[in-house]
Amino acid sequence: MSSTTGLLPPGFEALEPFAEAWALAGAANRAERRTQSNEVERVAFYNAAKDVLPAALDYLDRKAVSGFDETEDRLMKLLLSLCHVALAVELQGDDEPKHAQSRRRLKITRASADTNY
Repeated sequence: MSSTTGLLPPGFEALEPFAEAWALAGAANRAERRTQSNEVERVAFYNAAKDVLPAALDYLDRKAVSGFDETEDRLMKLLLSLCHVALAVELQGDDEPKHAQSRRRLKITRASADTNY
């Protein structure tokens, strides 16, 4: 993995190892990453992100989305990926592979989270 220093705002260094893989633009890309990931990847990302989620949301809420710099934008994309991953980890658990098969037929063409990116 490449060096990840400085990819996220100060205070969120614990998430930097996940930035390259999970900070993706577009709901379709985030959904596809979830589908292509394995349980170990999803759980590692989820465990690292869930505890910093409140602080990350508080940090990002201080600024308009249109004013985000690159590091803030990357943090936002990570949190949006966390939404996909949380569903897999918290609710679907061992059934995630079965749901992934159905998701392959679902094409996301537009999502409200994509309007600012």
